[in-house]
Amino acid sequence: MQKLVCLFGLFFSLLMMEVGGESGPTLEEVWEGIGDNRFELEAFREESFRQFELEGEKAFDSLVKGGMPLSDKKTLSSRFLMSNLIFAMKARVEFPWSEQVSEEMFFNEVLPYAILDEVREDWRPQFYEICSNLVKGCETASEAAQVLNRDLFDRVKVHYHRGRKKPNQSPSESMETGKATCTGLSIILAYGCRSVGIPARLVGTALWSDKSGNHTWVEIWDGEWKYLGADEYDKKGLNRSWFGGRASQAQKDKWQHAIWATSWKRVDGHFPMVWAQENQSVGAVNVTDRYAKKEATSSSKKLGIRVFESEGKKRVVAKVTLLDERGEPGEAVATKAGQADMNDVAQLSLSGSGPWRLLVTAGELQQEVVVKERPEQALDVILGEARDVKLDLAQAVATWRAEGREARERELKEKVIEIGDKKLRFLEKKFGKEPASGHCLWISMHGGGQTKAQVNDQQWQNQIQLYQPAEGYVVAPRAPTDTWNLWHQSHIDGLFDRLIANYVICRGVDPNRIYLMGYSAGGDGVYQLAPRMADRFAAAAMMAGHPNETKADGLRNLSFEIFMGEKDGAYNRNKKAENWKRHLAQFQSEDPEGYRHRVTIYPGLGHWMKGKEAEVLPRMIQVSRREWPKRVVWFQDDVTHERFYWLGVKPEGAVKKRKLIAEVEGQTISVEGESVNGLQFWLNDQLLDLDREIVVKLNGKESFRGKVKRKGEVVAKSIRQRCGMIATALLEL
Repeated sequence: MQKLVCLFGLFFSLLMMEVGGESGPTLEEVWEGIGDNRFELEAFREESFRQFELEGEKAFDSLVKGGMPLSDKKTLSSRFLMSNLIFAMKARVEFPWSEQVSEEMFFNEVLPYAILDEVREDWRPQFYEICSNLVKGCETASEAAQVLNRDLFDRVKVHYHRGRKKPNQSPSESMETGKATCTGLSIILAYGCRSVGIPARLVGTALWSDKSGNHTWVEIWDGEWKYLGADEYDKKGLNRSWFGGRASQAQKDKWQHAIWATSWKRVDGHFPMVWAQENQSVGAVNVTDRYAKKEATSSSKKLGIRVFESEGKKRVVAKVTLLDERGEPGEAVATKAGQADMNDVAQLSLSGSGPWRLLVTAGELQQEVVVKERPEQALDVILGEARDVKLDLAQAVATWRAEGREARERELKEKVIEIGDKKLRFLEKKFGKEPASGHCLWISMHGGGQTKAQVNDQQWQNQIQLYQPAEGYVVAPRAPTDTWNLWHQSHIDGLFDRLIANYVICRGVDPNRIYLMGYSAGGDGVYQLAPRMADRFAAAAMMAGHPNETKADGLRNLSFEIFMGEKDGAYNRNKKAENWKRHLAQFQSEDPEGYRHRVTIYPGLGHWMKGKEAEVLPRMIQVSRREWPKRVVWFQDDVTHERFYWLGVKPEGAVKKRKLIAEVEGQTISVEGESVNGLQFWLNDQLLDLDREIVVKLNGKESFRGKVKRKGEVVAKSIRQRCGMIATALLEL
């Protein structure tokens, strides 16, 4: 009997090796170093086998024993992994091209839940719903990929834009702003293809051989690998792109100039993630040979050209003509703009050793440019010099109020705002006589959380009944999700910005009298949103909530009150309120002009405070927003922003946990922080005198001295950012 058991164990071990193809690491090696999350992966292994038998076992081996990073092994849940597997298996049997997909390719290029180091998201349910409808009637993977590349980006409302927060955005991060560059767009397209069973992978180079930049695109499998640029639909078919010529110059033996295709399974190479060059966790194969043979190598010198408007921000379409020695026109090209990739540049042939004269024509403007030597990367032409403009603030405000007014009115009438895949429904009540400056706006967030939708609906319906201020619009929004953190996920910020702007533009609300409140889970939201969005509000009141991990630093210029029942001990809410009372008192003792606060603990009361907390309304309504505070404390929480009061950062500087302290004394701006690079200063004469010289000191070192010009485009941009707090000048370091 003992021999029989041993033989059966040997047979089962061999069977498991056969299931996984290559033996790979043992389970004990997989579990090593992942701590308690081992139980999540074990649960996934058992559930995948229960639902899909041997195919489920193979999926586990390929996914977990294959390329799964250690960080994912430590954090991903069985529920997340099963959702990914279920929808992948559903796609495998549903679409006609699935028959061409081998098991190995399915496990490597369809099943994986991620491609690079992007934030992990349960994207398959949403993408399956969208993409399965888009590809109805398609007969081949190529046809389906073409349809997705043509229609998917409009459906998710994301297109090319350099203003994205980071290159490796997940789909929801891109959909939050509608902006992504080649990598973020490629992730969306590859996810879309995988959601309907099309093998897809990301392909890219760290640096074109002509040093004009890096690029990422997508390959799909339809009997062979075929490529397409994400959100660059070409009706003539696949294997066509603006970058084909540059790809043909790739150099296989130089990793930075080679072309790499991602792979989930373990391979010798790694994908060159230029935003995290030290990270070699994403496997990749060198596919340079397939591209280098597409076009013959050209010996002619090519000059890449991009043309920008006067501020150097927005690309414009222009005609660029090469002039000969007598000034006669020769070869001419048209530059790209709009949604074109930054690496999608016009190419002009150069001969000789230079210098070369170029005539740039954009509309009625003509500008001659002399190129003394061929630049390492593309030549960027800035049209004209920045000019002073006569500021007409009234006109800027009128233009802003008129733009998109019809859509805003419709959202207020239908009481729903939609951004990406998130909808914010809301209820409204109006109180009192409108002051000359306009009504105030009260945003009142309901409780509930991780529960059934109908429970959260009941909490929502109740919230609109709780408070009756002397005047203003009371708005009770319905959280877009039914999760425990329903009020402090990243989509809330954009939805609230839209909600506020709608009431300011269409209902004449005073942008300096907007108040934030929330009860229970809504109080959780106040704890989180008030510090990170303090520059939108005049005051905030937290009722019976829990702060979780957030910090109070950003409350420096916001009036903030906490209300708690003495016996509200669930999740230590009462103790947390006492802790915040001490923290805020300490902050105020160190900075007496900031951190206005009050903490009220009601003796003998529990989670329900019997409406006593409504005492805060008469106090809040007396407070107006501090538009131009002389001191700003900015702590970037889990959800980051690019502007806080008058202090800003470039997109790449919007980093979690970054803390900056900025102060204006006379004509000097001082900023302290661990990192003070890439800062922006949105300035106004209420903050300092723009007719005089300004000095900027970063960590005590002078970094700028000079005047900053007032510009109309700054007015137009800043008013859209904050509904008021209109900057007239922008200084970027």
